[in-house]
Amino acid sequence: MPREPIPTWTFAVVVVRLGPRFLLVHERKHGGGWYLPAGRVEPGETIEQAAVRETLEEAGIPIAIDGILRIEHSPRADGHARMRVIFHAHPADDTPPKSAPDEESLEAGWFLLEELESLSLRGSEVLGLLHDVERGAPVHPRSLLRPEGEPLLPR
Repeated sequence: MPREPIPTWTFAVVVVRLGPRFLLVHERKHGGGWYLPAGRVEPGETIEQAAVRETLEEAGIPIAIDGILRIEHSPRADGHARMRVIFHAHPADDTPPKSAPDEESLEAGWFLLEELESLSLRGSEVLGLLHDVERGAPVHPRSLLRPEGEPLLPR
């Protein structure tokens, strides 16, 4: 007897670093707190494409992805699951962060870790992630995410 597929929401979360500063977005949704650029993967796009798109939409910053900090998969009691890939990135150029509100976010900015204490953060995970990155958390190769069926080694 075939099993039902598990509905899974897939999200990209991005830690963007510029020297000692980290990019945060003042969200329009989710209570209006400050959070990392993040969002759901759209149909037909890769998780990495979603990371680049969400950062540009929410913060106005084009990025280059350095690698992957973590891949999370969280099954829920209701039979659904959530998957998040947390990327490490840097700005692709010197574009300043978004300063005018739009439908995606209220604004964005570069912050030192010690400045985060004064912000209304969406959740405590932001501080934990950024402190871990500051302390040298490993950044894994982007090649961890590959299309299904692609060989592990070059042919």
